[in-house]
Amino acid sequence: MWQRFKRAMRSFAGFFVSSIEDPELILEQNVRDLNDQVPKMNESIAMVRANVTLLEKENAKYQQDVRELTAKVKAAIQAGRDDLAGQYASKLQMEKQALERNEQQLQMARAAYEKAMNVKKLFMREKERKTQEAMNAIRDARRAKWQSKVADAMESFQVAGIDATHDEMLRKVQENAAVNEARMQMALESVDHQSLAIEEEAEKLQANELVKQFKMEMGLDSPAPVSDVGAPAEKTIGKKVEVK
Repeated sequence: MWQRFKRAMRSFAGFFVSSIEDPELILEQNVRDLNDQVPKMNESIAMVRANVTLLEKENAKYQQDVRELTAKVKAAIQAGRDDLAGQYASKLQMEKQALERNEQQLQMARAAYEKAMNVKKLFMREKERKTQEAMNAIRDARRAKWQSKVADAMESFQVAGIDATHDEMLRKVQENAAVNEARMQMALESVDHQSLAIEEEAEKLQANELVKQFKMEMGLDSPAPVSDVGAPAEKTIGKKVEVK
């Protein structure tokens, strides 16, 4: 019973973790973690390099002390002071031993610094590779989300029946347009265009006659001869009768 309970709890915990895991967010955090390790690595390498620099300075000091003590030993011997030469020789021996130990430490420090630089190169190369893989995966994840949204929109578009209603509404609009066009055509055909043209011509003649009368009243035009007036008058009367 206890084993079944533990198994159920593990399955629940696994389901909870998998449900809240976002691969895109986790990859972004991994990239940030990799970038955060660079300053720490640089700090460690700087400490190794500082140790090398310190040992190099100590090594230079020991070498200088060895040269000075060697010169003092020789000077004491030349001066016949074997006692001083022995003291300087003892110190020289100690300085040489210290120089030897320092050179060994310096070699080890230089080797450690070179190894640290190689580790950094490998880390930076691996960091660049993983960062590029993560960015590519993040772009793929965002593109997949966008495609999923588009697919959901298209599915909802079709499920809502918009396709069918769209075609149906287009057909109704086309039918209404055809009916109205036919009604307009029938209305135009029912109009007596010939009568309209005759009435327009009669209105023009009346307007011309009125203009002539104004001109005669203003003295700008003289009346036509009787013979000329009679004939046209009959024609005008005939036209007016035809209009009626």
